[in-house]
Amino acid sequence: MTAPPPYVPGHGLLAGRTVLITAAAGAGIGMATARRALEEGARALVLSDIHSRRLDEAVAALSALAPAAQVTGRLCDVTVEDEVQALVAAAEAATGGIDVLVNNAGLGGLKPVVEMTDAEWSLVLDVSLTGTFRMTRAMLRAMIPRGRGAIVNNASVLGWRAQKGQAHYAAAKAGVMALTRCAGLEAAEHGIRINAVAPSIALHEHLKKSAPEALLNALAAQEAFGRAAEPWEVANAIVFLASDYASYMVGEILSVSSQRA
Repeated sequence: MTAPPPYVPGHGLLAGRTVLITAAAGAGIGMATARRALEEGARALVLSDIHSRRLDEAVAALSALAPAAQVTGRLCDVTVEDEVQALVAAAEAATGGIDVLVNNAGLGGLKPVVEMTDAEWSLVLDVSLTGTFRMTRAMLRAMIPRGRGAIVNNASVLGWRAQKGQAHYAAAKAGVMALTRCAGLEAAEHGIRINAVAPSIALHEHLKKSAPEALLNALAAQEAFGRAAEPWEVANAIVFLASDYASYMVGEILSVSSQRA
């Protein structure tokens, strides 16, 4: 197993930008991306989540990290259209206009198809796929008149490859990939870029609580480096796609994994 590299310092990739990230509280990819955005020079950051306490803690921690930046939080359930509209409206008002949206909200689970209920299937798709659609639609309505912006979706390698017990999650993430490609073509006509990352396994506390340790260890061992990604390694790829370094990338799905089936 190869050890993770040293943490990469910021290089101003998002200098002066405003960023909105869904499901950003806690210890996962969303929080890592929020921290990375500030380290890369974002002047304003809006976080959303469905967990009030964790959201407040995230806002406090990030405000301490970058006192010069404006960091705010708002509760939002991406399965509720009114809450999505309210989040985007509040973020626009607070920042003067969002430059970057990161669609990080997602929900998984472990259940064989033969045992999966309609409700379990629908919930995962509603959060992971339709929630991404709702946020993208709302944000595009604000970005299109400005003729600029970037949206980065969090997909998964399971949108490409198979894994037992993950039919609902894999279907949702394959949908996120297709949404990224189609919406990316439409948005490009207005100077807006939509791309996605596809992580394999990024290990953090929330994931450890939601999946068996043996399964997580086995999946990590299959990776090229023999380990899971650090959440900040995925965040680096997200920030790259949000930055001007990815100015000619549209509808792309950037793998952050070894892509082993």
